[in-house]
Amino acid sequence: MALDPAHLPTDIAALTALLIAADARADTMECRAAAAETRALDLDGQIAHLKLTIAKMQRDTHGVSSEKSARLLDQLELQLGELIATASEGKVAAAIDTPAKPDAEAQKPARRPLSANLPRERVVHAAPCVCRHCGSDRIRKLGENVTETLEHVPAQWKVIQHVRETFTCRACERITETPAPSHPIARGRAGPQLLAQVLFSKYRAHLPLNRQSDIYAKEGVDLDVSTLADWVGACAATLAPLVTEIEKHVLAAERIHTDDTTVPVLAKSKCTTGRLWAYVRDDRPFGGGAAPAVLFHYSRDRGGEHPERHLAAYSGLMQADAYSGYNGLYGEGRKPGMIFEAACWAHGRRKFFELADLQKAPLAIDAVRRIDGLFAIEREINGRLPAERLAVRRARSKPLVDDLETWLREQRKKLSSKAPMAKAIDYTLKRWRAFTRFLDDGRICLSNNAAERAVRGIAVGRRNWTFCGSDSGGHRAAAIYSLIETCKLNDVDARSWLADVLARIADHPARRITELLPWNWKAAESRAQAA
Repeated sequence: MALDPAHLPTDIAALTALLIAADARADTMECRAAAAETRALDLDGQIAHLKLTIAKMQRDTHGVSSEKSARLLDQLELQLGELIATASEGKVAAAIDTPAKPDAEAQKPARRPLSANLPRERVVHAAPCVCRHCGSDRIRKLGENVTETLEHVPAQWKVIQHVRETFTCRACERITETPAPSHPIARGRAGPQLLAQVLFSKYRAHLPLNRQSDIYAKEGVDLDVSTLADWVGACAATLAPLVTEIEKHVLAAERIHTDDTTVPVLAKSKCTTGRLWAYVRDDRPFGGGAAPAVLFHYSRDRGGEHPERHLAAYSGLMQADAYSGYNGLYGEGRKPGMIFEAACWAHGRRKFFELADLQKAPLAIDAVRRIDGLFAIEREINGRLPAERLAVRRARSKPLVDDLETWLREQRKKLSSKAPMAKAIDYTLKRWRAFTRFLDDGRICLSNNAAERAVRGIAVGRRNWTFCGSDSGGHRAAAIYSLIETCKLNDVDARSWLADVLARIADHPARRITELLPWNWKAAESRAQAA
């Protein structure tokens, strides 16, 4: 608090007491500042440690090994956010308590520039009419300083009235009117943007329909859950031809990835565990020109007959884990053709990594080091053509694989069959032909991470939506997930794509339905923007 010289006491004792009180306040403020600085340094240390831990987990090129690891990463990121918020709260509170003069040499925070694609709104603040230093009105503009802040405009609801004028002909006395426009849903009252928002929120943001209904009600729009569910079902039927085309595209691949994840399904008086199967086509690692896509199928259980039915028309290479339900696909003389198994080295490595991480087993550490050498080579040749990849693998990877096999068999002879290390070695050696098939074909990847990435969003989201309401809901979820995850693989905004496709699909020729597939839609949008 500033002292007014005109009101200072003249008595020496009073002045002494005033000085002592001022000194005590200064000491108190100094102690608070020191404590705040210590607390800030401690928080900064914790933040730096968490950032390093998260960076290491995200940098792991072999993907998330389990849902437990995914939950751990989510918890670390949540903890990091809480620490940063606490540190920011402390700094602002300290600045409020002890306002300091602006320091021109103070380090400014490093910030990423705001996206250039966002619209800009200029707010010009009133300029001074006179010089604030000497009071002269002889001033002229020298330039301008622009400071950008990011703002969010709340969602706006509106009703679009489609007006069709009616005319009568004075010559023939007949009535003429403008044809009615097509709607995404026949006789529906929802526009394509709203339908896209509902689908995106349910299947991409994992927001159940009952929560969406509550949010919309608070914004002044009453939409019952039954109404939203009706829209979702109608959209699924409308978009079904696109799911069929994605299925054709995926099953036409030379090589696919596959994986599955659990999905709770509401049954009579209980909740059962269904499955969503993912089949991914991604030719980019071997320089393929086909667009990536993912196809989901739903099943009531995890029986091997389900992948056999899904892949009844497929033949080629399939990268998968060691699930025994796939064994029926690898049989000799299969119609319409053989499916060749390519095992996932990330799964094999995981068996050794767990022992190396938990038990610090020297043999497991050595096995992880040897397998990591193979992945290091793969990172160098990612995206090259199959012939180039194959040449590098035969020259550099094959000696490492041969040495690894010899070493594994030697170590296995020294171990009991009940030893954890022996089980990890047996997992690899029993499938050695499938593990080493990548040495004979440049199209094969070393891991099945493409499929694991495809199902990860579902594994994360199912904690929000709890369960599918029925088997039909599971099939519907598989269809919409196929569309949304394919958009993600092709770097397409799923919400914009859904809105545009729902607005156009009713009038779009059926023979040209492939033009609406995400990768073709993206190419058309790029050409339109360039023009």
